[in-house]
Formats: sequence, structure tokens, C-alpha cells
Amino acid sequence: MTQEMKLHHYFDQWMKLYKLDAVREVTYQKYEMTHRQLVKLVPDLRLNDLSRLTYQQLLNDYAATHERQTVMDFHRHVKSSLIDALEEDLIDRDPTRKVVIKGVQHRQHKIKFLNQHEMQSLLNILVLDEGPNWDYFILLIAKTGLRFSEALGLTPRDFDFAHQYLNIKRTWDYKAAQSDFAPTKNKSSVRKVQLDWQTVIQFSQLTKDLPKDKPIFVHSKVYNDTVNHYLERLCRRADINVISVHGLRHTHASLLLYAGVSIASVARRLGHSNMTTTQQTYLHVIQELENQDNDKVMKHLASLI
Repeated sequence: MTQEMKLHHYFDQWMKLYKLDAVREVTYQKYEMTHRQLVKLVPDLRLNDLSRLTYQQLLNDYAATHERQTVMDFHRHVKSSLIDALEEDLIDRDPTRKVVIKGVQHRQHKIKFLNQHEMQSLLNILVLDEGPNWDYFILLIAKTGLRFSEALGLTPRDFDFAHQYLNIKRTWDYKAAQSDFAPTKNKSSVRKVQLDWQTVIQFSQLTKDLPKDKPIFVHSKVYNDTVNHYLERLCRRADINVISVHGLRHTHASLLLYAGVSIASVARRLGHSNMTTTQQTYLHVIQELENQDNDKVMKHLASLI
């Protein structure tokens, strides 16, 4: 009977049926990782033995060696497959209902974003008179919040200098053996990102003599670590906290939120599929801003005498 199928066998069939060739290769690799964890943690657990208790125990066992966000990602994968199993009557109830997500507390992570003063210190030491280089790449992500692969996939034709925006419609698959253009992370990632006039001037000069349909920053095999190490050296030279290239994206979003830009606008600019992702990622900033708002509310109410 199908109900006697082991959970990891069902998940393997499900991800091959619904996810293979439907999501990006790097995303599919995450599903494969989830499958390997199921094989490791519950090699004999069958679908008809699934209950809230057995599922919670599975998550607890996984959480014993992983951080909460990683456990959440694992849960999302398995839950998606089980919801389909429920709709197909392969299980008679949702074992993931009211689940509790746990996780270990690891050592303090690196600072994920810079404050405005630190960002200005970083931008001040960039060398922008040598043609396309990593300094320009860092400047662009700082000013737009693009993902690493999105910035790599940019060509001069993607810039609309007359209307001051950038067309994001593809990425560069730098992880593949044969690197090439690739689709964006999701439909929301296809977007237009408004540019400030300074960035327009800088990049119109940079790209005017470059091939219109060739990536601006890709001239050979590109590795994320290479750019991160270069950015680390810049941060140390500027005497600021060391962040990653992805941290520039976090910095961009955080500074916009602190400046009073709405969560909806930041979500669209970053290419998030929904505002929930933005809210979860920048919860610390949002909470700080809410505290400031509460102070303003109390001052306003106290003045109404």
C-alpha cells in the first residue's frame, strides 16, 4: 500500500515530480539535501505512521544540530510534500499542524549590515577610474540591493539611463561548470530598480564603450568567495565591520527602512516574492522602528490635553 511507503521514498518521488526542472538547480539541490536528512533521521518512518508527535520529534532531532532558520527551511520542504500527500488521501491528517520550530544557538554571526556612516566610509575608498572592476560591482549592489547573481548578469543594455532605472530580467549562473545566463530566483525578481542620478552618471560612463549584450563584470570564472575576500580587505582598510557581498544587500534594505521607506516598496525593490520574507529578514529593524513609532504616539497623545 502507498501509505506504507517510507517518508523519505515519498519525498524523493514528490521532489522529482514537482520540483525537478521546475526550480533552479541551486534550489533543487536544497530539496535533495532535505531528502538526505530524512534518510538519515527517519530511515524507517512510514507515511501511515506519521502523526503530530512523530513529525515534531523529527523536527526536534533535526533542530538539535541546526539553527532555527535552517530548521524552518527543512520544515517548509517536508510540509509542502505532506500537504500534497493529504490532498491525495495518502495520509488522513496534517501532521505538521501547530508544529513548534526549534534550533540551536550558534556562535555570534558576523555583522550582516553596515550603518550609514560605515557605508559611506566604504564607498569613499572605492576606486572608480579603472573601468569595470569589483569596486564598481560593490557600489552597484550598495546602491540597488541586487543579489550577487543578478549583478553579475547585468549587461549595458539592462540600463535605461534616460528613465533612471535598471532592468532585472535574468541572473548569471556562476555556480555552474559552464557559467551562463539563467532565470531570476522567482517571478517577483523580474523588476525595474530605480537609480539615483549619481549612479546613472557613473554607469553611463562605465558602460558606453562596452559590448551591449555581454556581462559587465564577468570576464572569466567568478567565485563568490573571491569577491567576499576583496570586500573584506576594503572593510578593514575603511576600518569598519566586515560584511559579505550579500551583506551589502542587507545594508541597502536596512538603510531604506530606517529612512522611512515602506516595507512594500523595499520588498519590490529587493525582488522578494512577498512582504513576509522582507518582514522576517529585517524583523530587528522593523521592531526598532516600531519602538520609535510608539514613542511618537505617546508624545502625541500626551500633548492632547
